Amino acid sequence: MPASSIRARVRAEMIDEIKAVARRHLATDGANLSLRAVARDMGMVSSAIYRYFPSRDDLLTALIIEAYDALGAAVATADAGRDRLDLRGRWYAACRAARDWALAHPAEYALLYGSPVPGYAAPDTTVEPAQRPPVTLVGILRDGLAAGRLTAPTEELPEPVREDLAAIGAAFFPGLPEALLARGMAGWTQLFGLISFELFGRLNRAVPHRDEYFDHQIALMADLIGLPA
Repeated sequence: MPASSIRARVRAEMIDEIKAVARRHLATDGANLSLRAVARDMGMVSSAIYRYFPSRDDLLTALIIEAYDALGAAVATADAGRDRLDLRGRWYAACRAARDWALAHPAEYALLYGSPVPGYAAPDTTVEPAQRPPVTLVGILRDGLAAGRLTAPTEELPEPVREDLAAIGAAFFPGLPEALLARGMAGWTQLFGLISFELFGRLNRAVPHRDEYFDHQIALMADLIGLPA
């Protein structure tokens, strides 16, 4: 094996190990990572870690992209496992997969949807991975329209809202009626609000039957969107 290939493999393994240690820090210390603390846990001098991640923000960005990709893959895989014409079943599967991933990876979920990290501004490279869950959810609506199993709402939207949704649709969901996109986005934001309330303790002492409550709420979202039973 060429020396360059060996170096590349060793570097990739080191990067994976750094990210694994950083994820453990997320679980115990939150998102305000310290590269020095990560280096100390790995038995490295602090200056050595900068050869792999020049700054804390670079490490955070790598963790964010990896988490978005994992969440997006979980949602897409759940959706792909259902009949394409079972729109409501696809919605339930995708929503449950998002919740399951969040409950299994609370620190990573908090990094994505919790409080902003002080001093960190996410770069453009995080935009596409962040779109993966909503793209899957909106794909259910698009397929329903194409198959004639979903009808676009007829209500008029306030003009500023319509303009904003037209811009979002043109960029990410071309051809989707603004009124239907509005309902889809309402379902999307309610889904992640519901997950966040559960994960961050807002439902403690109020809703003990979490699974049943979640299923009831995503059914209400499906009704709002107009997904057929």
